[in-house]
Amino acid sequence: MTTANQFVFKRKELKYILTDEAKHLITRELSSRMRPDEHGVTVIRNLYYDTDSFRLIRRSVEKPIYKEKLRLRAYSRADADSPVFVELKKKYKGTVFKRRIGLPQEMAMRWLNGDVPCPQNTQISREIDSFLSFYGHLEPKVFLSYRREAFFSAEDPGFRVTFDRDIAFRPDGLTLDSEPGGHPVLEDGLWLMELKCSGGMPLWMARLLSREKLYKTPFSKYGKAYTGYIAPEISKGELT
Repeated sequence: MTTANQFVFKRKELKYILTDEAKHLITRELSSRMRPDEHGVTVIRNLYYDTDSFRLIRRSVEKPIYKEKLRLRAYSRADADSPVFVELKKKYKGTVFKRRIGLPQEMAMRWLNGDVPCPQNTQISREIDSFLSFYGHLEPKVFLSYRREAFFSAEDPGFRVTFDRDIAFRPDGLTLDSEPGGHPVLEDGLWLMELKCSGGMPLWMARLLSREKLYKTPFSKYGKAYTGYIAPEISKGELT
């Protein structure tokens, strides 16, 4: 089952910052063991929902044991009827739990805005409804996009590797039918590699990381956007 067709996740997500050279080396090494995702290279668009005071991301960057986020995601430019995903992402003691529902964009946004109930009455929709009720009114606060290359293991479907670059965000133009781009989150020539493991990391990958002296690092795209730009702009009174 590919990520685009999966609706429940429980896994570890390990992150690494790579140069172009390191990224080329890693992809060359994994090419004999992993296959490209069926969707190929994608430009992912996200809308992160938050309170007026950015309560969710402020809490997240404090690095608590438990944190959660809500976002709307599209794997290509989306119009009103295009399929998108409402994703509730939680992290507890380093383990990521993600629940998501696929809906047409307009329906998804109306649901999250409180205009209509979710057309799917499922455990996942009820969990998201509970989240919305707990935090009160949430609205899109950040548009975040990036170019992704994804690979999955033929031997272990629970192991995936993704490479993201051109990571950018903006606090306006908050729609999934817009062009990607905005303020950069990573410097030019750098990639964010994520290892997504539902079980243990394959031994060959652990050996590869050790050999190349690549070390995991905490990294949140929305968190970097908030701490590097949004919070300073708020403190200057330039962003409300």
